[in-house]
Amino acid sequence: MEAPVSSLPPLVEPAAELSNEEVARYSRHLIIPDVGMDGQRRLKNAKVLVIGAGGLGSPTLLYLAAAGVGTIGIVEFDVVDESNLQRQVIHGQSDIGRLKAESARDSILEINPFVTVNIHDQRLEPEGAIELFSAYDLILDGTDNFATRYLVNDAAVLAHKPYVWGSIYRFEGQASVFWEDAPDGRGINYRDLYPQAPPPGMVPSCAEGGVLGILCASIGSIMGTEAIKLICGIGEPLLGRLMVYDALDMNYRTIRIRKDPEGARISELIDYDEFCGVVSAEAADAATGSTLTAAELKERIDAGEKIALVDVREPVEWDIVHIDGATLIPKDEILSGSGLAKLPQDRPTVLYCKTGIRSAEALAALKRAGFADATHLQGGVTAWASQVDKSLPVY
Repeated sequence: MEAPVSSLPPLVEPAAELSNEEVARYSRHLIIPDVGMDGQRRLKNAKVLVIGAGGLGSPTLLYLAAAGVGTIGIVEFDVVDESNLQRQVIHGQSDIGRLKAESARDSILEINPFVTVNIHDQRLEPEGAIELFSAYDLILDGTDNFATRYLVNDAAVLAHKPYVWGSIYRFEGQASVFWEDAPDGRGINYRDLYPQAPPPGMVPSCAEGGVLGILCASIGSIMGTEAIKLICGIGEPLLGRLMVYDALDMNYRTIRIRKDPEGARISELIDYDEFCGVVSAEAADAATGSTLTAAELKERIDAGEKIALVDVREPVEWDIVHIDGATLIPKDEILSGSGLAKLPQDRPTVLYCKTGIRSAEALAALKRAGFADATHLQGGVTAWASQVDKSLPVY
């Protein structure tokens, strides 16, 4: 039987004092023996950087602010889109088109005016990431792509900072704590869990596969809870443990993570887009010279050219929106070969998906199968809806 995991030392020294207003505000914390005045003053003195003000960042930011974390940094370059509002509860209808970082800041200050909010309204890049992380006590990563996750991990290792990580997809979520320099010798980082990024196209993003909006609250609350525990030095952190949540079964399970003895030492930041890859090298090669813009596809259709327009998305996406005249053959059927028989041989094939990534992968399979004149639509149905037929919905 394994020994129980113990608390880590508090991450932050206590602030000097709480004002009368702060005592009134945080009174429900102050009467918890494990938090008390000392813990609340640590929260006040804490500097926490949250990467992303989206699905996971929203509940995390709101509750860290409500809990009294004194300084919150937000790294976010995107703007609020209507499709965000199904899960990104820190933003509202009136925020559509605004920078997410600014919208999140305003919501935070509405909840707690005692919080200092630092906006970093740019994409997190290797240049400057270590310096940025060094200015905070704790990092929270709620991003939705592997390139940024590996960048956060490596920058946190090199800046000697702990960080809380979470991810969501459809009805499932995961959360953990990583800290290479943990004082109790339990040093572990994201690469011990995932040494290599999955092959391009293997794991769909939330934009491709969807996510149950309220799942963000479940995983975001775990992330915020872990942050408070680390700051105050209370409870058993998720360091060395992966919590997996299945909303459909309403089941939480915890998996032990161990240090990879063969893991390479992290000594510098790298090109993470190249490391993870947006599309495979084969797909990129296949798309070279075989990519149509939305305007070019429209010209070919208007000219009466005979083409086989093939939608490689999933049936639920087809039901939302599709291009007139297209045939649905999901990407997996093309990759397995079962869908190739559905393609006509007497006309060139034009593939499309949502944004052009899945169609590039399917295009590579068609090229291998001998469809030399096949092409795909750059930007997918999203580009078609924004540039050609603006009556179509965008999801």
